[in-house]
Amino acid sequence: MKAAAAILAGMTSNRRAPVADPATGELHLDLKGLKCPMPALRTRKALATAMPGTRLVVECTDPMSVIDIPHLAAETGNTFEGRTLEDGVITFRLRKTNA
Repeated sequence: MKAAAAILAGMTSNRRAPVADPATGELHLDLKGLKCPMPALRTRKALATAMPGTRLVVECTDPMSVIDIPHLAAETGNTFEGRTLEDGVITFRLRKTNA
């Protein structure tokens, strides 16, 4: 876990930073191409900085994310609102419910 935390702490690219959609108030996180455990770690970080009530839309291609992301939501006390699969992209919707 320390290695994953070090990788996450050393993020320099903003390409994978959450992007706010002003029309909907959602945060969009593009994690396509990342492999386990990075989608879960980046999602955790985005949820930690989001305001309560914010919806986070996460796009992944890692098949393990279908297990990791819902588990992360339950573990952190946030709401997993669902997932869809289209053209190999898994889209998760989570709601920040805790402070």
